Amino acid sequence: MFCEECKSLMLPKGDKIVCTRCGFERAIKGKDSYKVSDKEKEKNKLLIVDEEFKTLPTTRAECTRCGNMEAEWWLLQTRKADEAETRFFRCTKCKLTWREYQ
Repeated sequence: MFCEECKSLMLPKGDKIVCTRCGFERAIKGKDSYKVSDKEKEKNKLLIVDEEFKTLPTTRAECTRCGNMEAEWWLLQTRKADEAETRFFRCTKCKLTWREYQ
């Protein structure tokens, strides 16, 4: 729900909804629906990582350890914003990870 006055986010507070910016209040109407999540529960979620689940793109690159010619790759800004990003590779066979500076 957004404020009628300043168009900012409005959150429930008791039996009213209140603007987070200007403080405008109005009663909760029957058609309004809200879902308030418990942030403590959100913090404690378990993340399961499956090594076999492929999400990264692959390219042709030679692994120095096993000689495999396929690697997953991703880009990451490791230096200042005005410098080029760093390209990382991970061998799809032996999982060796290396980087390439541009």
